[in-house]
Amino acid sequence: MTSSRAAAGLTLKGVSAGYGETVVLEGLDLVLAPAESISVIGRNGVGKSTLLATIMGHTTLHAGEISLGGQRIDQMAIYARARAGLGLVPQEREIFPSLSVEENLRVARRPGEWTTERVYELFPRLSERRTNMGNQLSGGEQQMLSIARALMTNPTVLLMDEPTEGLAPVIVEMLTATLHRLRGESGLTMVLVEQNSRVALGFCERTVVMDKGIIVYDGASSTLRNDPEKLAGLIGVE
Repeated sequence: MTSSRAAAGLTLKGVSAGYGETVVLEGLDLVLAPAESISVIGRNGVGKSTLLATIMGHTTLHAGEISLGGQRIDQMAIYARARAGLGLVPQEREIFPSLSVEENLRVARRPGEWTTERVYELFPRLSERRTNMGNQLSGGEQQMLSIARALMTNPTVLLMDEPTEGLAPVIVEMLTATLHRLRGESGLTMVLVEQNSRVALGFCERTVVMDKGIIVYDGASSTLRNDPEKLAGLIGVE
């Protein structure tokens, strides 16, 4: 692990945020150690995506502090947070449809360990499709490209917003296998927001459950995997 990654890690302290005057997150405390991964689950509309948007600087921060690798970033512009080491895989993917796979990757590139060659090794399908335009890719390929493009910014913290949404089960299995490999080999701090609780609870050892803008569970994923009733109670499913 490089020294820059050794200094990574993410801390939210007393964070309240939302859109304009509307508060969605209330008093969140969350600490990720360097190279730690967590899954974030909960029903639709409880603030999961808003959590990632707040870390990136897309919302109005009403209170609290956000630190990356020990450095306050909550007053930084969005581009400065990205330069500081945040990488985002947005829910809408947001790839450039009129650019090729290769061009999508090169546009995002910043110096570091992640190169087009390393990304193609992680996602061989993208290597096969490198000359195809973004709008010529399947949904699964677009999602691979969205993740790969975030990696090309050489982040220390990778935020992923529902990367398996809308994908066929066989593609979900392929993609989650790649995410497991990424988690195990990259040394990245990773936050996975995921509607699919099976995928989320299998991704890493720690899971956070959100409800109505607050954290109602922060603990072992295995506890929720082994107790479906507890899981259902936390996420409000009958």
